This record gives sequence, C-alpha cells and structure tokens, in this order.
Amino acid sequence: QVQLVESGGGLVQAGGSLGLSCAATGRTFNSYAMGWFRQAPGKEREFVGAITMSRGNTNYADFVKGRFTLSRDNAKNTVYLQMNSLSPEDTAVYYCASVRRIVAVTTGAVDYWGQGTQVTVSS
Repeated sequence: QVQLVESGGGLVQAGGSLGLSCAATGRTFNSYAMGWFRQAPGKEREFVGAITMSRGNTNYADFVKGRFTLSRDNAKNTVYLQMNSLSPEDTAVYYCASVRRIVAVTTGAVDYWGQGTQVTVSS
C-alpha cells in the first residue's frame, strides 16, 4: 500500500513564502514522477507542477512559473514544493500525487493521492 503524506501547509500573508513536503511510503513505491495539485473552494482541482524522480525534470502550471519550485530527495522518497510570492489566489488545499507524466497532467494521470494540506494566504 502506498501512502503520500503532505506537510507544511498553514497561514501566510500575501507576498510571503511557504514550503510543502510530500513523503511517500510503501514497500513497492516506485513512481515515475510526483506532482502537486490544488483545489480552492467551489473550483475544480488543478495541476500545479510535477517533477520526475529520476532526473528531476519539472513542469509547472503557467500561474506558478517563477514563483513555485519543485525539488525531490530520492533517498527519502520525498518531494518539496517551495512557494514564494504567494497571493490570496493561491489559497487552496494542496494535494500531492504520484503521476505518470509531467506534461499535460490531469487528474486522470494520478495513481495515488495524498490527503491534502491547507494553504491560506491572507491579504
């Protein structure tokens, strides 16, 4: 059984930064890539970014390019999402996911989901 456990969410002021992490556990875990999605109240879940575990290749949604950065630690089966220059529009529940590709990523490309972590950006 694979489990993805997010941590690092919380409340931050606009313009601030926040870091999220996602640790994957499970004896047979071997994901090609890990990604982040987010879902704001009343909105659909949307892709934020993804990173390949082997080479660290990344892809980001246009609305986070230049502000968010993905990294990974293969030894720990952990991915990180560093979020800078946050705005109230970034307020959402952020979900970690094991994904099968890093381009044209939809929820259909997800094998496993984390439980989500709340990020709230105050104005």
